[in-house]
Amino acid sequence: MNVTGSDLFQSYEQEFEQIAQTISGKINDTLPLLTGEKRKATIRAAEREIEEAEEIVAQMEMEVLNLPPSTRTRLQARMRIYKSNVEKLKRDLRAARSRITGTSDRDELLAGSGGTDLDSESMNQRAKLLSGTERLADSSRRIQDSHRIALETETIGANVLEDIRRQREQILHSRNTLMEADSYIDKAQRTLNNMRRRMATNRLMTALIIIILVGLILFVIYSKIFH
Repeated sequence: MNVTGSDLFQSYEQEFEQIAQTISGKINDTLPLLTGEKRKATIRAAEREIEEAEEIVAQMEMEVLNLPPSTRTRLQARMRIYKSNVEKLKRDLRAARSRITGTSDRDELLAGSGGTDLDSESMNQRAKLLSGTERLADSSRRIQDSHRIALETETIGANVLEDIRRQREQILHSRNTLMEADSYIDKAQRTLNNMRRRMATNRLMTALIIIILVGLILFVIYSKIFH
């Protein structure tokens, strides 16, 4: 089965399908042919495999949380199917156990897994379960790291926004200062223009006064000469 967006999720699906087929084979094909101790061991093995299947489903759920929303929505519908399959396997195993007849067989089943008949298959199943637990822990660490990075990113974003706000205030303050400076320059320009006009007027009045004085002097001189 090919799942776009997560190779790890795809590997979990493959593991789940394999172990689900193994459990179904034990319940439907193997158990009806066994009796006594072998049947008890097979039931215990099926129970452990169902627990491992549940672990795989839990790991798949953790992995789905790391995927984009569009992919996550599609895979969540598939997760519901896997959970339903696990529940069906549990019901089938309970039904198979209920078909066991005879007090001795029931006593053997009630003895649980405290015996010393762990075979190589059960050891392999335990190794798989430990491996699944480690993968679940890795997924949890990845989620915690993602959460930490998200918090750090949020903090950095808030700091950047605060810097932008301060820079905007500085720009506005600088613009206001420039506007005030322009106003002062305009006032100074008007003052200089007024001063230039007054100076021109003063020069003109000075020239007129000089001309009048020169004329009066010349008049006085000519008057004395001709009288």
